[in-house]
Amino acid sequence: FTTLLYTIKFEGLHEMVSLSLVEEAEQDKNTANQFFKDKKYLIAIEWYTKAIEKNGVVPAYYGNRSFAYLKTECFGYAISDADKALELDRTYLKAYYRRAEANMALGRYKKSLADYDTVRKARPKDKDALAKFKECDKIVKRLAFERAINVDSLKKSIVDSIDLENMIVEDSYTGPKLDENFTVTLEFMEQLIAWFKDQKVLHRKYAYGMLINIKKYFETQPSLIKITIPTSNKFTVCGDIHGQFYDLLNIFEINGLPGEANPYLFNGDFVDRGSFSVEVIFVLFGFKLLYPDHMFMARGNHESVNMNLMYGFDGEVREKYSKNMSDFFTEIFNWLPLCHLINNAVFVTHGGLFQEDGITLEDIENFERNRQPPESGVMCDLLWSDPQSFEGRSASKRGVGVQFGPDITNAFLERNKLKYVIRSHEVKDEGYEVSHDGKCITVFSAPNYCDQMGNKGAFITLKEDLVPKFTTYEAVPHPDVKPMAYANNLLKMSGFM
Repeated sequence: FTTLLYTIKFEGLHEMVSLSLVEEAEQDKNTANQFFKDKKYLIAIEWYTKAIEKNGVVPAYYGNRSFAYLKTECFGYAISDADKALELDRTYLKAYYRRAEANMALGRYKKSLADYDTVRKARPKDKDALAKFKECDKIVKRLAFERAINVDSLKKSIVDSIDLENMIVEDSYTGPKLDENFTVTLEFMEQLIAWFKDQKVLHRKYAYGMLINIKKYFETQPSLIKITIPTSNKFTVCGDIHGQFYDLLNIFEINGLPGEANPYLFNGDFVDRGSFSVEVIFVLFGFKLLYPDHMFMARGNHESVNMNLMYGFDGEVREKYSKNMSDFFTEIFNWLPLCHLINNAVFVTHGGLFQEDGITLEDIENFERNRQPPESGVMCDLLWSDPQSFEGRSASKRGVGVQFGPDITNAFLERNKLKYVIRSHEVKDEGYEVSHDGKCITVFSAPNYCDQMGNKGAFITLKEDLVPKFTTYEAVPHPDVKPMAYANNLLKMSGFM
C-alpha cells in the first residue's frame, strides 16, 4: 500500500500528514461522536485523543473533546482544548462556546461573558448566542450589585434581619415543630424525615431557628476537627450527597440513623445538582444539632456562592423559602470546618492535598476559613484537589486546585505522622477507590449521580484499628423531580442537563 502525503495548511501552519492517518483520524472522531451520543464520555475522550494524535491540526477534534471534558467536569482540560482549537482557528466559534461554558461552571462569569460576546458579535442573528450572552450578563450584573451592597466587610449578619418572635406559624401547618429555643429532638428528626419524604416544607420559623443555632455552633469550631472513635463503636464516613435526599435516607436504612452509638462524618458537597438539597441540608444540620459530638460535617467545593448559583441550591432555596435564606446559608457554609482528623491518624477532607510542600495540621487548624473559597492556596486545595496515579503534581483537570501524586501523599503523611487520607469529590463506578498504595481513599455517596452516571454509592466504616470497610449500594427511586431542576438557566441552555 502506497501512502500518499499531502500538506495541511492552516493559518500558516504546515504539517505533513499521511492521507491514511487523516482518514483514520476522521473515523476515530466519528467513533468518539457515537460514544458521546451514548453518554459514554470517558470513552469518547479516548477516541477524540486518538484522532488528535493522528491529525492534530483539526480544531473540531479539540472542540469536541472539550465538550466531552465538560460533561465529565474536567473544566481545566476543557479550557485547554478550547484554547488549542482557537490557536488553530480564531474563527472556530464552538471553541468560544466551550471555553465560556467551562469558565461559567467554575464561576468565572466575566471570562464567560467575554466569549459569549465574541460569538454574539460574530453571529448577530443567532438567537441562542444572544440568549446565552444576556443570561450571563444578568449573572455578572447581579453579582456586581450584591458586591456593591456588601462592600462593607463589617456588614451585619442575616441574623440581624430575622424576627423569629413575630413569625406566625399558621394553624394550617401540621408539620414538625420545635420549642421556643428551637431544640432538636430525635422525635422531631423522625417527624422531619417523614415530612420531607412527602415533599413538604418545614415551616420557615423552625427552619430559621435551626439555621441560627447551627451557625452559632460552627462559629465556635476550629477549621480542623479532631475526632476519637470510641473503643466499642464504628465510625462512618460518607462522601458527596449532592441533594440526593432519598439516597441519603437509604444510607440511614442500611447503616442506621446518626446517634451517640453510631457517629457519622459527611465529607462535603451536601447540596447542588440533586433537587432535594434543602431536605438534605436540614436533615444533616438537624442531626448535627442533636448530636454535636457524634455528627460531623466538612465543607465541600459546592458549599460556596458560585457553585450554588449555578448548580441549583440557590434556586431551590429561593423557590422553597427566600433569597434571604439563601444568603444565610452562604454565611453558614463559610463557617463549616475544612477537614477532620480521626484518632490522630486519618486525615479527612473533601478535595485533597496541596500545591505547596510543608503544610502541617497546625497550619490548617489555625486557618481563617470564614470566606468564599479562593482560587489558590490551602483552602482551595482542600476543597478542589484530586489525586493522580503518577508522582509529582500537575495542573488540575478541573481548572482549580492541583493533582497530586503518591509521593506528595506520602510526604504529607510522614510530615504529620498520619496513616492515610480519605477524600471525596469524584464520582467512582463502585462508589469508592483506593489509590496511592492504600494511602489515599476516595468515597462518593451519591449513586447514579444526577440520574445518569450509573455509579454505585459507598460509605466507609472504621473501628479502633482504622481498617476501612466499604459498603456499596445502588440508587433508590425518588419523586419525579429531575436533577438540576433549580439550576441556573445558563447551564440548561449550555447542555449541562
